[in-house]
Amino acid sequence: MRTRVLLSAIVLVCSAIGAMSQSINLPKPALSDTATLKYALENRQSTREYNAKKRLNRQEIANILWAGWGYNRKDKRTAPSAIDRQEITLYVCTAEGVFRYDAANNRLDKISDQNIMKICGKQDFVEKAAANIIFVCDKDLSVSTEMSAVCCGAISQNIALYCAANHLGNVVRASFDGDKLRQQLKLTGNSYVILTQSIGYPVE
Repeated sequence: MRTRVLLSAIVLVCSAIGAMSQSINLPKPALSDTATLKYALENRQSTREYNAKKRLNRQEIANILWAGWGYNRKDKRTAPSAIDRQEITLYVCTAEGVFRYDAANNRLDKISDQNIMKICGKQDFVEKAAANIIFVCDKDLSVSTEMSAVCCGAISQNIALYCAANHLGNVVRASFDGDKLRQQLKLTGNSYVILTQSIGYPVE
């Protein structure tokens, strides 16, 4: 009996570890050919009221992440970084868990099954968004804090323009508990949260 209990416990632990390390392959980015830069610029705005019942599908997530910080050439990104250090990593928090964006392989690597939407920011609307994008900077790769901030600005604006062109709401935020997020994202070394961005369907 004791052996059976031990084996059952091992199976449960292995299953949990497997779920935690799950990778999700994203569909190839498929941006609309009809949305114009003019339309995106005219409709870009910050949104703080979200329809909590509407979620993003994998195609939308793939498009958002590629627009923000994907590879549009062999080893170059859709946004600039100083001396091409590419020191920013994007994490995606949804009701389904926490994921790290692997841009090179166009996939999401699961960090946790836990829903941490509530701690992604200090405003009430943060939890109602469909997703929260967490910008993490590796200080060891960064040329300077200022230039990493410039890189984040370019990435977040790419995302904002994609959202504006596709009837999604978004808002960039600096109001968050960096220590709590660092713990939940399991960050190590000199990596830290530098910016966050909420995304979802606005309340009509």
